[in-house]
Amino acid sequence: MASTQSTRIRRAVQRYAASHDELRGVTDAYVALVTRLLDDAGINYLAVTGRTKSVESFAGKAARRLQGGRLAHPKPLTDITDQVGVRVVTYVLADVDAVAQLLSSQLVVREDRDMGQETADAGRFGYSSRHLLVALDEERAEAGIPTDRPASVQIRTVLQHAWAEFEHDVRYKGSVSDEHAPDFDRRFTLAAGLLELADQQFSAIRDRHREELTSPAEAADDDPRISPTDLAAFLAGQFTDAGWSRTDHYAWISGLLLELGISSLSELREVLRDVDVASIEGHMGYRYPPGAVRRLDDALLSVHGDRYVALHGNAHRVGLLRARLGRLTD
Repeated sequence: MASTQSTRIRRAVQRYAASHDELRGVTDAYVALVTRLLDDAGINYLAVTGRTKSVESFAGKAARRLQGGRLAHPKPLTDITDQVGVRVVTYVLADVDAVAQLLSSQLVVREDRDMGQETADAGRFGYSSRHLLVALDEERAEAGIPTDRPASVQIRTVLQHAWAEFEHDVRYKGSVSDEHAPDFDRRFTLAAGLLELADQQFSAIRDRHREELTSPAEAADDDPRISPTDLAAFLAGQFTDAGWSRTDHYAWISGLLLELGISSLSELREVLRDVDVASIEGHMGYRYPPGAVRRLDDALLSVHGDRYVALHGNAHRVGLLRARLGRLTD
């Protein structure tokens, strides 16, 4: 029996090694897909990265046994679900939930675990991260991603990420003696508690800052665009329930506004004065909290229609905008 299992594991590892280059391509495609979904939704994030499980790591996991000697993954090629990994790092906790809602609305979620909540339910401080196992449905085609190939997506704040990376580095890249293990555990637990408090304070700072975004900054004299800072302040008041978007997205959509001939907040205010926000929300049917730039994007699309789609700055997403315009005009 043991010999049969060893042979099965060895063959699975060989097949995995043979497909590793293909898996790296799938990983890159998933990173591109998740990034595109986040950017389209206007959700703020720090980074989206990917990793393909190494052959050595796969082999170690395939050979892992449970208490009693049973294999933890009897069919390694399908039971080990984190072969393709994507990580999304956000700034605040609310954006972790926003990313999870977005992916749930766009992809098939086979598993959703809130590791921070599980740790809290156990009465402890420690590892915190949202883990989703996602895949494409039969109706969604994405170049480079087979429908039978899932990806493990970790979503965490930058502070949660820092804790997890340092803890992993200490525990798995160096040995901790039995003598010092309790002290290490206590210190990691203390650090996790402090970072949870810091995450809460970061969220409070962002919420308070949004409330006070009322004083536009001076724009550069030689730049005819609305400054990203001014635009962020304006949109925080215009769409009070929308989350922040990435800083570079405010600059990007400011360029689109300039293409439309809008170079001041007063001009933008006039354009948006008669926009039926409730109607847009009804037609779009957001199943996630869209960011401020996405809300403005849809408002401009509803006002300018085909003219907005044809802007030079939208050349990379004409198909996407036409699909959205179709929903707005249904």
